[in-house]
Amino acid sequence: MSTPTTKTVTFTPTTSTPAKRVLITGADGFLGRSVVQALGQRADTYVVALDVRAVPTDRRVSGVHYAEMDVRDPALANVIHEHAIDTVVHLASIVTPGKDSNRALEYDVDVNGSRNVLNACVAGGVRHVVVSSSGAAYGYHADNPTWLEEHHALRGNHAFAYSDHKRLVEEMLAQWRTDHPQLAQTVLRIGTILGEKVDNQITALFEKPRLLAIRGSDSPFVFIWDQDVTGAILHALSGATPGCYNLAGDGALTIHGIAARLGKNTLNLPASLLRSALWLGSSLGISRYGPEQLDFLRYRPVLLNTALKAWGYVPRKTSAQAFDAFVAARQAQGRPVCAALLATQP
Repeated sequence: MSTPTTKTVTFTPTTSTPAKRVLITGADGFLGRSVVQALGQRADTYVVALDVRAVPTDRRVSGVHYAEMDVRDPALANVIHEHAIDTVVHLASIVTPGKDSNRALEYDVDVNGSRNVLNACVAGGVRHVVVSSSGAAYGYHADNPTWLEEHHALRGNHAFAYSDHKRLVEEMLAQWRTDHPQLAQTVLRIGTILGEKVDNQITALFEKPRLLAIRGSDSPFVFIWDQDVTGAILHALSGATPGCYNLAGDGALTIHGIAARLGKNTLNLPASLLRSALWLGSSLGISRYGPEQLDFLRYRPVLLNTALKAWGYVPRKTSAQAFDAFVAARQAQGRPVCAALLATQP
């Protein structure tokens, strides 16, 4: 899937200064560990790593200050004040719910937790907040533009908790930009993350003997390498212009293109059949996914990164390169996803 011709993006100039004292929420999560590791190597940056659970000693970075706290805890403002934090990187959210999770808990952490972080930032005099949003905030809709840009409407689907909550958080952030302009915001709408150690609902799709394809839909994916996500966050902390930016590699891969790269065939099903199968599986309790999952598979938001590049950050890997690097990493780990390599496994 080719990338459209880029065009000039006009920005409203705002100012920011490099972060010196940074607090990271969700610091022991997948992204958080990478950001903590990178910032911990900077002698001129004071870092507080905050997570809902205590970070094991073997994962702690020398020189980093660790705090155990839920992002919903009002005492977060005290931590910010105590450490004289000037910048918060808000990464805490429920991306892949556990078996004991529920919608109310996920809303409380994602939405109310974000509200508490913003309140704590204002109370503590924080200058800048960097928020990990998602392309899912745009929603999974048949009438999405072929390439989504930052000015397009955020229509996260209520049926998908993660998508719905990211939309609600972004609406909250928009209101805060009006009500609290002294708190600069950098919001990163992140595409599908791939990396050497990524295991999630999306990567599980690529492990199947045949990749599921819905007739009439290319199901395009935009990928971003995990180190590029960290790189973009570090760029935001360097004094780059605050704003909202799609974070994705160049280009996109269709489900058929992905299958070809893996040497696999696709299982091409009509939407009506798949919807019925998902409904039945959900009704019988043998599947965690219902018929709403159909839209998640066929109407994937495709992010254009023109504004990201104008902002000053160019991802080191394209979508295709990120996918190929993911495949190579799986092969090196003895977990190949390519059909030819799978055939050679004992």
